[in-house]
Amino acid sequence: MDKEKALLALAALGQGTRFDTFNLLVRHEPDGLAAGEVAQGLAVPQNTMSAHLAVLARAGLVSAERRSRSIIYRADLAAFRELVLFMLKDCCGGHAELCAPLIDALSPCCASEASHG
Repeated sequence: MDKEKALLALAALGQGTRFDTFNLLVRHEPDGLAAGEVAQGLAVPQNTMSAHLAVLARAGLVSAERRSRSIIYRADLAAFRELVLFMLKDCCGGHAELCAPLIDALSPCCASEASHG
């Protein structure tokens, strides 16, 4: 990932509704949600939600797939992982010991999620 792509993703997530949308889609992986369900779940008008989903899609954080009459949106977890890794690698500046406390703090969270999934 390059800096421009990271900035685009961070800017997309830097708005409250888009942040909530991405989190909602992550919780509904791997099935995703129809655009209307996302709008309803966050109490946002559908046309407004469509604009937010388009921003997230341009940033590479969500993907859309047409299923009959619905468009199903899914969080792109690989893109999110790439963003987080870019941030960690950039922040550490080649000094892994600087990020070790952060990685240690994430490990129990991710381990408990994996054991429940």
